[in-house]
Amino acid sequence: MDAEAQDSFREFVENRSSALLKTAVLLSGGDRHAGEDLLQSALMKAADRWHRIDEPEAYVRQILYRQQISRWRLKWPRRELSVAEPPEAAAGPDGAAAAELRLLMRGALARLTARQRTVLVLRYFEDLPEADVARLLGCTVGTVRSTTHRSLARLRSLAPELGALSPADSESRPSRDFSPVEVRP
Repeated sequence: MDAEAQDSFREFVENRSSALLKTAVLLSGGDRHAGEDLLQSALMKAADRWHRIDEPEAYVRQILYRQQISRWRLKWPRRELSVAEPPEAAAGPDGAAAAELRLLMRGALARLTARQRTVLVLRYFEDLPEADVARLLGCTVGTVRSTTHRSLARLRSLAPELGALSPADSESRPSRDFSPVEVRP
C-alpha cells in the first residue's frame, strides 16, 4: 500500500470505525469483544484491497456481514472464555500411585483375550448392564456372566500385584480380593 492509500485508509478508520463497531457488535449478538474481532478482521481484509475499493464503507460492511455468516456456519463455534485466572488442575493426594495403578491395570488388561477384555471394559468401565453387553456382543446374558467371572479370575492370576495396593486403597475395599469394582482402568 502506498503512502496516499495508507493515509486514506487511516482517515477512514478514524472517521468510521465507531459506526462500524456498532454494526459489528450487533452482528455478533451484543458481544463487544467479538464485535471488535469481527471489525478488525474486516478492516484487515479491506486494507489489502484498499486501492481497488470505490465505496469503502459499503465494502467493509459487506465483509462484516459475510464474515459473521461464515462464523454462524462453523460446525463448532470457536468461542473464548475470559477468566480472571487460568484454571489449574487440582492435584490429587498421590498422582504417582494413581498413575502406577492405571499402568498396572492397562498391562493386565492387555494380557487378557480380546473377548475377555471387551466384556470387562463394557461391564465395568462403560458400566453397561449384562443384558446390554449381551446384545452388543451377540450372545446370551449367561455367556456374559460366565465370561466376566472367568475374566476376573484370569485377571487376578495374571496381575496379583493389583491385589496388593497401598494401605489407603485397601481400607476402602471390603476385602483383599480383587473385586469387580476395581477393574476400572
